[in-house]
Amino acid sequence: MAELPDPHTAAEPLTLADQAYGQLKQMIFDFTLMPGDRCSESELAQHLAISRTPLRQAMQRLEREGFLQVVPKVGWQVAPLDFDTFDELYDLRVLLECHAARHLAETDQRPALDALAEAWLVPPAERLTGPAEVGQLDEQFHALLVQGSGNREMARVHREITERIRIIRRLDFTKPARVETTYDEHAGILRAITRRRADEAQRLVRAHIEQSKLEVRHITLDMLYRARRHS
Repeated sequence: MAELPDPHTAAEPLTLADQAYGQLKQMIFDFTLMPGDRCSESELAQHLAISRTPLRQAMQRLEREGFLQVVPKVGWQVAPLDFDTFDELYDLRVLLECHAARHLAETDQRPALDALAEAWLVPPAERLTGPAEVGQLDEQFHALLVQGSGNREMARVHREITERIRIIRRLDFTKPARVETTYDEHAGILRAITRRRADEAQRLVRAHIEQSKLEVRHITLDMLYRARRHS
């Protein structure tokens, strides 16, 4: 399957700030740093065994991405999960991906379909099961779908949405049943596009994204509840 560009595959090695960024982001994703928690630069520097300068650079990068925020007279804080914003981002995904599905169903040039079919139209025994692997493959599916529209600005906006919702979206694949459902639903979308059934493809894309939105909200709230109980 065609691979999406990885920002960390450049020839230059990761800087200390890059390493701190990756570690802090994972701590936020794992709810080691809980939404709303205050963040002490000195404590984090000690925990990550890093100096304050690259740590601050990493935190500023996470602030730009919306994962951290600076509160006056308080300092750094993990951004609370804003489900209203997540809902709006999912709604925007629906618009972009439905447009892309219709375009792919109606256009003659659709090289993305072969790559997508190779990854998703596979026998059950050949399906991936690891949450991280499936999560990455899922992101590639939706990204290639939008890239197939040929609209570079739509693809850029879609990448930004993907980054902003990843903190909750990745949890969709921690449940085996959701992995199986994702494979089945992606296969249905691809078959509708291949058969040039644009309306059906759009309906399936919309239903798929809406269901995923509901599932990740439920899983996220459950994980937050469990994390708080054990904190």
